Amino acid sequence: MTDLEKSKSMFEFDEYQVRREWDKENEKWWLCIVDVVAVLTEQLDYQVARSYWKKLKQRLREEGNETVTNCHRLKIPTTDGKMRLMDVADTEQILRLIQSIPNKKAEHFKLWLARVGSERIDETINPELAIERMIQTYRKQGYDEVWIAQRMKSIEVRKELTGEWQKGGVKDREYAILTDEMSKTWSGKTVKQYRDYKGLKKENLRDNMTNTELILTMLAESVATDLSKVEEPYGFRDNMEVAKKGATVAKNTRKEIEETTGKPVVSRLNANDMKQGKLENQDE
Repeated sequence: MTDLEKSKSMFEFDEYQVRREWDKENEKWWLCIVDVVAVLTEQLDYQVARSYWKKLKQRLREEGNETVTNCHRLKIPTTDGKMRLMDVADTEQILRLIQSIPNKKAEHFKLWLARVGSERIDETINPELAIERMIQTYRKQGYDEVWIAQRMKSIEVRKELTGEWQKGGVKDREYAILTDEMSKTWSGKTVKQYRDYKGLKKENLRDNMTNTELILTMLAESVATDLSKVEEPYGFRDNMEVAKKGATVAKNTRKEIEETTGKPVVSRLNANDMKQGKLENQDE
């Protein structure tokens, strides 16, 4: 296994290493449960951590705990370099598992979960808190103020468009299909292809767009919203046509920009690249 593959298949937490596997189909990480247990119990001896999980799993199974009932098994590289089937869990299952481990590190996670839950309740009562939290999060992550302002505006534009879709009889599950078609129309790539092109996994695509990419995404959605208010489409098919029209305006604008600058608008740059000052677009 290469160093690059190792970096993707595990991450470090203090002096511990937690193995993980990326599920491309479902777009989520599976974490090795024994490694997580080792962190929470502060146990560097793998066999002791393995024994702890074995006993805990038996107790949870007897209690009918869903974390164990829905536990997956994947082939994970072991210390001897061989691939062996091991228990894995996704992020949600790991957070539930934490509740079953009495330890000061587990307690730290529990307090964090309680705080996050309290914050979300406060944000439900006062939505402005959620917006402010989002802005502060982007600042801490290193985004510049111009990008943050555009990102906030893009959320507003998106919300207005989905409001039109809802009014036009589009079902929630169909939003992703319309979004995918709009992305493919203006950028030449579906959302998944776009994310793959930027080397993303679970990261939000728009959080990894350049200023120009964000602007064109907003243009497509803003025009589609304006057209929807005029044409008043109803049902999935009618809204799809309006969505394509809006995205086509953005597509034509993209082509004009590319003809003027001589560079592609759709970029491989992601958030990490932009924060490091790599502003040039990369060719196909």
